[in-house]
Amino acid sequence: MDLSQILLDWYQQNQRDLPWRRTNDPYAIWLSEVILQQTRVDQGMPYWFHFMEAFPTATDLANADEQEVLRLWQGLGYYSRARNLQAAAKVIRDEYHGIFPNQYGQIRSLKGIGDYTAAAIGSIAFDLPHAVVDGNVYRFLSRLFAISTPIDSTIGKKEFSELANELLDKNNPGIFNQALMEFGAMQCKPSNPDCSICPFMQHCQSYTSNSVSEYPVKSKKTKTRNRYFNFLILSDEKNTIIQKREAKDIWQGLYQFPLIESENKNHSTIDLSNADVAQHLKGSSYNMVKASTVVKHILSHQIIYAKFWWIKLENIPSLDANVYIAIPWSRLGDFGMPQLIVKYLEGED
Repeated sequence: MDLSQILLDWYQQNQRDLPWRRTNDPYAIWLSEVILQQTRVDQGMPYWFHFMEAFPTATDLANADEQEVLRLWQGLGYYSRARNLQAAAKVIRDEYHGIFPNQYGQIRSLKGIGDYTAAAIGSIAFDLPHAVVDGNVYRFLSRLFAISTPIDSTIGKKEFSELANELLDKNNPGIFNQALMEFGAMQCKPSNPDCSICPFMQHCQSYTSNSVSEYPVKSKKTKTRNRYFNFLILSDEKNTIIQKREAKDIWQGLYQFPLIESENKNHSTIDLSNADVAQHLKGSSYNMVKASTVVKHILSHQIIYAKFWWIKLENIPSLDANVYIAIPWSRLGDFGMPQLIVKYLEGED
C-alpha cells in the first residue's frame, strides 16, 4: 500500500484553487501560512491579497509603518503574528539583502516561524524535504494509524513528526505537504467526516475499529480566563482620546480608548478615579452621557466582557503624549484597533 500515492491522487482531483498555490514565491507562501494560522481560508484570503498589494516584497513590509501593518491585520486577531511578520521581514531585508533565505535552518530562525511554517515554506518554495505537521496532519495521521499518544505532548509531537517525515514523498515534498494539509482540511474534518468517500477507508485503523471520533487525543484542556474591560470614550465635539497598548498582553501595539479593567463582572457603575487618565481630566468638566450594554468578545484563551462609557468633555485637556493622544473622530480609522472596539463603533454608526 503506497499511502503517499493515494494521497497525491486524491489531491490531484480535489485540491482548491488558491492564489498562493500558483506561485513559488517564498514571501507569498510565508504570508499565506502566517495569515491562515487560526484563520479560515475564506476569511484569510482577502487579507492575503491586501498585504500582497500593499507590501509586494519582504523589503516593502520591512519598510512599512507598524501602524499600517496592524491596521491591515485588523480583524484577524493574534496580532503578534503581524508584528513577528514585520520583524522577520526586517531580518530578510538587513541580513539577506531582501532575498528570502532558502535553507531550512535560516527560515526556521526567523521570528514567528516554527517547525511547521519553516517546513511548509521550505518544501513548497525550495523543495526542501521536511514534512509539515499541523492540526490537520495530527488529526489525519492519528486516525489513520489509531495513534493514542497525545498530540499536545512532547512525545506525541516527536512521534507524529517522525511519522510524517517517513511518509513524505522526497521527490515532491511541496506537493505532498500541501496534499497532507488539504486532506485534513477538506476530507478528514474535525467533526463528522464523510468516511464513506475516503480513499483511506480500507486502511484507516480508527475507521475499522469504529473509533474515528476518539482521535486525535489531547492531554491538556485549555483554561479560559474571564476579563472585564471598561473603555472610556472621552470626547468633545470633534476629538476623542486614545492610547496605545504597550504591555505584553492581548492586542499589543494596537490603540484603544482609555481602559479600566475590573476584577469582577459588576459593570453597573464606574469610578473614574481608578482610571490612569483621571489625572489628565483635572480642570476639565465632564459628564457621563451613556453606557453600552456589556459586549462579549471571545478569544482563544480569554473571554472579554466589555462596556463602553461615553463621557462628554468640555474640552480636551493637556495630555501626556507618551501615554494618550487626542485625535479627530475622522482619523480614528487610521489607527489599528482591536476588533472588539471596531465592531462596537460600527454598530454605533
